[in-house]
Amino acid sequence: MLTVEQILAAQKAQVSTLFDLSTKALASVERLNELNLQAARASLSETASHAQAVMGAKDLQDLVALQGAALQPMAEKAASYSRHLYDIATGMGAELSKVAEAQASDAQKQFVAAVDSAVKNAPQGSESAVAAVKSAVSTASAAMESVQKAVKQATELAEANFNAVTSTAVSSAKPAARSSKSAA
Repeated sequence: MLTVEQILAAQKAQVSTLFDLSTKALASVERLNELNLQAARASLSETASHAQAVMGAKDLQDLVALQGAALQPMAEKAASYSRHLYDIATGMGAELSKVAEAQASDAQKQFVAAVDSAVKNAPQGSESAVAAVKSAVSTASAAMESVQKAVKQATELAEANFNAVTSTAVSSAKPAARSSKSAA
C-alpha cells in the first residue's frame, strides 16, 4: 500500500518533470522562432538584392542568367532550413523520449516492487498465480524494450532518409542552375 509520503514524493517528481519538459519545450520554441527570424531576414535581404539585379538586367540573357544563378542558393538554403528545423524537432523528440523512458522505467520498478510485496504477503498455495504474474511482468518488460529499440531504429532510419533526400534535392538543383546559365 502506498503511504502519504510516497504519494507526495511521486507528485513532486511529476511536477518537477512537467516543469523540466515545459522549459525544454520553450527552449525549442525559442530556437524555432530564432530560425524563422533569421530565415525571414535573409530572404528579405536576398529578395531586395535580386530585385535590384533584375531591374538592372540589360537583356533577356542577363535575366535568365540571374534567375539561374539564384536557383542553386535557394535550394541550398531551403535544405539548410529544413535540416535546422529537423534538428529542433528531433532534439525535442529525444527529450520527450528520455522522459517517457524514465517514467516507464520508474513505473515498472514500482510495479515490480508492489508485486514483490504482494508475493511476500501471498497466502500459501498461490505460488502458481505468483509465478504467472512474475512471468507476465517479465514478458511485458521485454516487449517494452523491443518497442523502444524499434522506435530508435525507425528514428535513425528516418534521419538517414531525410539527410539523403535533402542531399539529393540540393544536388539536383545544381544541374538546373547550370543548364539555365548555359541557356543564357
